[in-house]
Amino acid sequence: MAEHAMYFADKGALIRYRTKTIILRTLVYLFLTVFALFMLLPFVFMIVASFIKAEAFQEFTTRADFSQLGFTNWTFDNYAQVFADHYTDSLGHVLPRPSFGHYFLNTFIVAIGSTAVTVVTAVLAAFAFARLEFKGKNLLFTLLLATMMIPGEMMVITNYQTTIQIGWTNTFAALILVHGVSVFYIFYLRQTFQQIPNELYLAAKVDGVNDIGYLFKVMIPIAMPTITTIIILTLMGSWNSFVWPNLVANGNWKYNANYSMKLVSNGLMSLFGQQASGAADGGDTIKIAGSMVVTAPLFVFFIIFHKYIMRGVSRSGIKG
Repeated sequence: MAEHAMYFADKGALIRYRTKTIILRTLVYLFLTVFALFMLLPFVFMIVASFIKAEAFQEFTTRADFSQLGFTNWTFDNYAQVFADHYTDSLGHVLPRPSFGHYFLNTFIVAIGSTAVTVVTAVLAAFAFARLEFKGKNLLFTLLLATMMIPGEMMVITNYQTTIQIGWTNTFAALILVHGVSVFYIFYLRQTFQQIPNELYLAAKVDGVNDIGYLFKVMIPIAMPTITTIIILTLMGSWNSFVWPNLVANGNWKYNANYSMKLVSNGLMSLFGQQASGAADGGDTIKIAGSMVVTAPLFVFFIIFHKYIMRGVSRSGIKG
């Protein structure tokens, strides 16, 4: 009898434990679902609004009539206006403007160039701080880390004045080289390099391999997930940059007066800020479609390569 009582008591405790676990998991998944919807709904609305006709979108915003968002009011004209080389103002006049594809080309050049410079400087500096021995190494690295405490906004004026004095305004050099060194990425990659056993470095020295050869043959292949993460994050940062390009590259190219230096971020503001605000063909929907054009490539890029970011963080020893 005692064994039966203990059996039913244990079974009852097991049932209560499973019930609590199911309820807890249900609440957690419910919270995550609501949070995910809260984060995704603005993006979904942005996608829908970019395809809506201007008249229907105006009716929706003024009267909150959700029926205006139906498929009968969808159109591709907003995206056609984004890549058009002209626009119609509020008076019905057709005026020329630069093609939005031109700004995509500028952004691509700057993103590739700045990423290449950032990766080269980060790899060389991280290798020096992780493996090489020289006087004052720790002090120099501490000073570099101290610069991370300075807000980036405080350096804008100094960098801007330096760019003007060098004569780099409205050039690709100002967009690529000025931010070609990242202290955080140096620290980030150094953490990965320090996890590589020092015995490999000593063995390479015995075999007659110099420092550069050891870097390219051993350390870079092992640290490739972290380097890939740096590449992805740098590309995303270059694509999203707005303040600095708006300061130093808001006009035409220094060596070609007919070539605009604007990137997609400030190009979007110039094309659909004043021009589309009073446009007869629906400024709001054109702005939203232009924002989608800028956001979509970066979103797809992150979805494809986000696993490399997670892998690089796990390999670097930095935990969030």
